[in-house]
Amino acid sequence: MLESFVLRVRRAVRLEGLVNVLVTDRAEVRTLNRRFRGKNKTTDVLSFPVESLGTGRQRLAGDIAISGEVAAKNAARLGHTAAAEVKILALHGILHLAGFDHESDNGEMARTELTMRRRFRLPTALIERAGASHREKGRKKREPKARRA
Repeated sequence: MLESFVLRVRRAVRLEGLVNVLVTDRAEVRTLNRRFRGKNKTTDVLSFPVESLGTGRQRLAGDIAISGEVAAKNAARLGHTAAAEVKILALHGILHLAGFDHESDNGEMARTELTMRRRFRLPTALIERAGASHREKGRKKREPKARRA
């Protein structure tokens, strides 16, 4: 189910190459965040774009790591399924692999994520939630999560 969703999103955003998705626990995501981003904290999703063509016939677009525990917690809090939340996080990660960056693109990623969320009938998307929570706190933008998906 997740594999077919990832394939459909890849096609929709015209991302060439394979995408590996790891759904794991908070501890593993925290380890990856510390190792590759220098941030010793857990997060919901990380993406790791591949810059080169790789080997073989199909190139690798990149890897996505999702905390299943954080996804389940957010899904319960927001009133949708953990499976829907994992898809939201995978969508976010794929957009990063496709070159989008909500930290610096003047809302382009947020607009694309909204369009894709509607197309795939997903609940409120990650950037929308982040914007709402930061408006509530009086902040203008989300803390950087680097190619954080």
